[in-house]
Amino acid sequence: VSVVTMSHDHHMNSSMLPTMHPPEHHHSTAAPGHGHGSGMMMQAMTFHFSYENVPLLFSGLTINSPGEMAGAFVAVFFLAMFYEGLKIARECLLRKSQVSIRYNSMPVPGPNGTILMETHKTVGQQMLSFPHLLQTVLHIIQVVVSYFLMLIFMTYNGYLCIAVAVGAGTGYFFFSWKKAVVVDITEHCH
Repeated sequence: VSVVTMSHDHHMNSSMLPTMHPPEHHHSTAAPGHGHGSGMMMQAMTFHFSYENVPLLFSGLTINSPGEMAGAFVAVFFLAMFYEGLKIARECLLRKSQVSIRYNSMPVPGPNGTILMETHKTVGQQMLSFPHLLQTVLHIIQVVVSYFLMLIFMTYNGYLCIAVAVGAGTGYFFFSWKKAVVVDITEHCH
């Protein structure tokens, strides 16, 4: 008879446990304090509508009441709106900061043997300029906010997922109409 001793400091694969080991001694990795040494609890990956013990981005930020969930809903809603507004604001700033516009003309054959002049616009931006540095900082903020929204959605809490979706939709509705689309009638697909 061989005896296997198991320390609670190390996790063993359940297939390595002896068959005579009592089933009540098997530990789930979802149990508190047994999450690969981190003390984190693994959450179910299904959507739920709970407002108790809902972690929100940081370990000390946990929702435990309907009022806290309502506050988190409003905050996440405005964060998603801010994200959409930031995307549009960056596009507007980019258009305003474009420098060194050049127009290049080239002859192209037209109908009946005529020659038409086709004009192309080239826009550039300087790397070491205030507008480019501002765009870089805003890009960093946009990436961080987008990952925050993704992590909030990955809580699988239905209320928070709805806040992200409705906030993004509302932000797009309020900010995207400022997004000007310029159609160049001389532009051709080759």
